[in-house]
Amino acid sequence: MLPIQLAQQAADAVRELLAEAVAANTTRSYASALRYWAGWHAARTGIDMTLPVPEATVLQLVVDHVVRRSADGELAWELPPAVDRALVAAGLKAKLGPWTLATVRHRVAVLSTAHRLKHVANPCEQPAIRTVLSRAARAAVKRGVRPRKKTAITLVELEAMLASCDESLEGRRDRALLCFGFASGGRRRSEIAAADLRDLRRIGPQGYIYRLEHSKTQQAGVTASSTPDKPILDRAAQALEAWLAAAGITEGAMFRRLWKHRVGPPLSPAAVGEIVQRRARLAGLEGDFGGHSLRSGFVTEASRQGISLTKLGEPGVDAL
Repeated sequence: MLPIQLAQQAADAVRELLAEAVAANTTRSYASALRYWAGWHAARTGIDMTLPVPEATVLQLVVDHVVRRSADGELAWELPPAVDRALVAAGLKAKLGPWTLATVRHRVAVLSTAHRLKHVANPCEQPAIRTVLSRAARAAVKRGVRPRKKTAITLVELEAMLASCDESLEGRRDRALLCFGFASGGRRRSEIAAADLRDLRRIGPQGYIYRLEHSKTQQAGVTASSTPDKPILDRAAQALEAWLAAAGITEGAMFRRLWKHRVGPPLSPAAVGEIVQRRARLAGLEGDFGGHSLRSGFVTEASRQGISLTKLGEPGVDAL
C-alpha cells in the first residue's frame, strides 16, 4: 500500500479510538453544542461558520445569551427576539430567553475543543473571553443567582416513592430501579441505564454485588484506589430479584423499556430520570426531582446517619 494510504488509515484509526473512548452522553452533548453554534452563527451573521472563529464572534454569543443588569437597572441580553424565535423553531434552542451561565460555558468549551482538534488559533482561550465569563459569574452571584440542584431523595422520600410501586411489571421495574440506584451508593442515571447482568454477582440468599467498572469519575476503569464492588442487599436485592424474574431477563441490560407486558430494549439515561420524576409525582412529593436525586439523596442520607459512604450499604448498616 502507498504511504499516503497508510497515513489515512492511521488517521482513521486514531479517530475511531478517540470516538470509542468518549462517553455517548458527551458525544451527544458536543454534537448538540456544535449544531447550535452553526445555527446561531448563520442566523446572527447570515453566513456559515468556519474555523477559526473570530474572538469577537465568541464574545457576541456570550452577551447574546448571558443575563446582565443594564445601565437602567433592568435585566438584559443581546440576542434579537427574531433570531431567538428562529432558533427555537429550528429545534436548536429549547425555549426563548437567555441561558444559564453553565450552558454558555459549556458551549464555549465545546468550541474551544473543536479549535484545538483542528490545530487552529483558539479564540476561546483569549483573556477577554475568560475575563467576561469570570465577571459574569461574579455578577450572577451578586444578583442572588444560585446553581439549580435536583431535590435529594433521602430515605423518607424513597419510602414514599417505593410505596407508589405496585406489583405490575412496571411497578416491579421501578421499585428495583429506585432501590438499585439508592442502595448501590447513589448511582447516576447513566450508570443505572448502563447496568448489565454480567456485572451482577449473587453473594447469598439476601444479596448481590454489582461491579461498577466504569463511571463518570472512573473513566479509565477500576484502579487500585477505587471501590468498584457495590452491595445490593436485603430489600434492594429482593426488589431486583423480583423484577428480573418477572421480566425474564437473564442477560444484558438490567433495566428495560416496557410496552404493557412486553419487555423492550435498555432504558436511556433520560428515561431513568423520567421514571424518578414520575414516581416522585405519584408519591405526592414536592421538589425538582430527577436522575441525580438518587445520588445526592444517598450522600445526604450518609451524612445524616454519620456513616462513611464506603460503609453505607454494608451488612448491618441501614442503607435502605
